[in-house]
Amino acid sequence: MSSPEEIDDATRTRIEAQAFRELVKHLQRYPEVQNIDLMNLAYFCRNCMSKWYRSAARNEGIELDYEQAREIVYGMPYPEYKARYQQKATAEQLAEFEEAEKKASV
Repeated sequence: MSSPEEIDDATRTRIEAQAFRELVKHLQRYPEVQNIDLMNLAYFCRNCMSKWYRSAARNEGIELDYEQAREIVYGMPYPEYKARYQQKATAEQLAEFEEAEKKASV
């Protein structure tokens, strides 16, 4: 068994890429999980992942706009996803979001 310190950079990158792809597939499989709930629980959402994806692409010399990155993460154009799956946030979710935002900015 290898320790994490023994994994070379190329292998680590492949492992991390596969883990990211699995996370994206998981979120695509469960669109009923709302972004606001992800933000309230984990301080990130699909939009955050889209921004990270775009930034990583830019680091590799690939220019993607935000909408292209969102389509990769959402598995469809964002307006379609929003119409099909996004629900209006409740007052409780919004209040929780405000509290989570305060904690995340500390």
